[in-house]
Amino acid sequence: MNALSRRTRILIALAAATVLASLAVGYTLLASEPADGGTTNRATVDKSALAAGPRLQVLSNGRLSTVSRNDPAGPRAVSPLQCDRAYAAAGTVACLRPVDPLKATQLVILDSDLRRQRAVPVTGFPNRLRVSASGRMVAWTLFVDGHSYAANGFSTQTGILDTRNGRLIRSLEEFKVTRHGGPYRAADINFWGVTFATDDNRFYATMSTAGHRYLVEGDFAAKSVRTLVDNVECPSLSPDGTRIAFKAAVGGDPHRGWRLSTLDLTTLRITPLAETRSVDDQPAWIDDSTIVYALQRNDGINNIWSLPADGTGAPRLLVPEANSPAP
Repeated sequence: MNALSRRTRILIALAAATVLASLAVGYTLLASEPADGGTTNRATVDKSALAAGPRLQVLSNGRLSTVSRNDPAGPRAVSPLQCDRAYAAAGTVACLRPVDPLKATQLVILDSDLRRQRAVPVTGFPNRLRVSASGRMVAWTLFVDGHSYAANGFSTQTGILDTRNGRLIRSLEEFKVTRHGGPYRAADINFWGVTFATDDNRFYATMSTAGHRYLVEGDFAAKSVRTLVDNVECPSLSPDGTRIAFKAAVGGDPHRGWRLSTLDLTTLRITPLAETRSVDDQPAWIDDSTIVYALQRNDGINNIWSLPADGTGAPRLLVPEANSPAP
């Protein structure tokens, strides 16, 4: 993700298939929530921007919005719902938003009509947010100390919520860790950037410890993770479940920036992608062959870019002045 200097950014939606136009209609209705957490108030918003067909969800100036997949640079349907991070899939919308300047943050779960279903108080600066393809599982990462993965001494907290049964894991540091085939414990462990498999139990994430940033595979029911490969950050599982898109620290040193790449989970073969600029984001897949990501301009505004996932082609500007797309 891009630097956290801008509080109004990211994320979005990833439905395993596409966001239907009917879902998009929900995003054109007023999503402001009463302070008491009651039923969402509603007011009609201009629906003229809602072209038929699949759409992408983005944050536009911090507001949850959608654009046409066929015309992503075209008109936007913008809701009043403001988030620092957002994500959605299969009718579950998740939003991270600060409630005061002293790290108090709220994770809000909404339905496809943006009616609040649950709110979870958390502590830290919003960083990553994902929803599983079924809409059941929600994972988030917050910076507890520091504001960048390239900084020394940063600390994160990553949690997971099962929206079906209410099981809440506030920190993955509660999980048992297996590193290089053996049990592992350390005081410097940090987790971030969760992505879910389709079974809603298995997940992938980044684990940092002892100067390494590992891709780990997790088992939510067993409360355990195991390391797979080194130098993999902010993983995103492809819709077909065969590849991980991620950012790799150049030369293993995040101070030199990150290179977007993909990892074949069967062969562990890594393919650097055609984006040569440093991308500090958790990429998203909009189909099995295309990833999307946010990149900050010199003026601090983010643009959304798309890129072939096989290492060919070139970056293409997809949605100007927006963050974190997903289908």
